[in-house]
Amino acid sequence: MKKTLLAEFTARDGAEGEVARLIGDYALEVREEEGNITFDVYTRAASPRAFWIFEVYRDEDAFQAHLKAPYGGPFNAALVPLIEEDASVLTFLDPLTTRP
Repeated sequence: MKKTLLAEFTARDGAEGEVARLIGDYALEVREEEGNITFDVYTRAASPRAFWIFEVYRDEDAFQAHLKAPYGGPFNAALVPLIEEDASVLTFLDPLTTRP
């Protein structure tokens, strides 16, 4: 079963450019992971400091491999001082419908 989640956080005032650069570089690495299906980064149209990342992994094993990737720790360490929250807020999602 696919592992799907939404990660969200808010850049501190004036840090949105640096956050966008960091998440853009990170996205390039995550998208190369064997088990990654989707890693799409969004900002809220009415609030460009609000970031939302929609992530889909092949299964739980692929998600666990993602968590163990060597670039994840440095990314999170660089991100935390630039955002308002203590860390990304994760919401795990279950599908109501699926495509054939």
